[in-house]
Amino acid sequence: MKSFKEKTKEAFKNLREKLGLKNAMQAPKIVKIVINSGVGSLKDKKKIELVEDRLAKITGQKPTKRGTKQSIATFKTRVGDVVGVAVTLRGGKMWGFLDRLINIALPRTKDFRGISKDAFDEMGNYTLGIKEHTVFPETSDEDLKDVFGFSVTTVTNLKNKTSARTFLEALGFPFKKK
Repeated sequence: MKSFKEKTKEAFKNLREKLGLKNAMQAPKIVKIVINSGVGSLKDKKKIELVEDRLAKITGQKPTKRGTKQSIATFKTRVGDVVGVAVTLRGGKMWGFLDRLINIALPRTKDFRGISKDAFDEMGNYTLGIKEHTVFPETSDEDLKDVFGFSVTTVTNLKNKTSARTFLEALGFPFKKK
């Protein structure tokens, strides 16, 4: 089985004319992967630690806590209250996570028929929502009461939706067949 770096080189060769690339330095690539999970305005420190621990197991890297930027009385939040955790992956950990996501976790989801082609933003980045963290084998626990979801944003160096879509299809992302 080919690694993602080999697939990236092969995708550049195949997409060179389609994307109008002339120089090897213009080669499409995945810059980073950002994983975000919201924990809400939880005052329960154990739940926040649980989400941090599970994301650390899934990604192999310790997540950072994200706090509120301003107080909102309606939501009973103060500046700095933890409302989410995030992990930014680059390099080897990024490729390892991407491999496990595409080949192991996504096929384990219930009634999986592919991921949506419509989740690209205007900058060529793709965001995928995962409803249950238990699709990753690292976190299969006996406690299924504390299940949470998270988003996975794949940041590319491409400037538009169509070129990013063709690049990720060439890498083997399992998009839905329409």
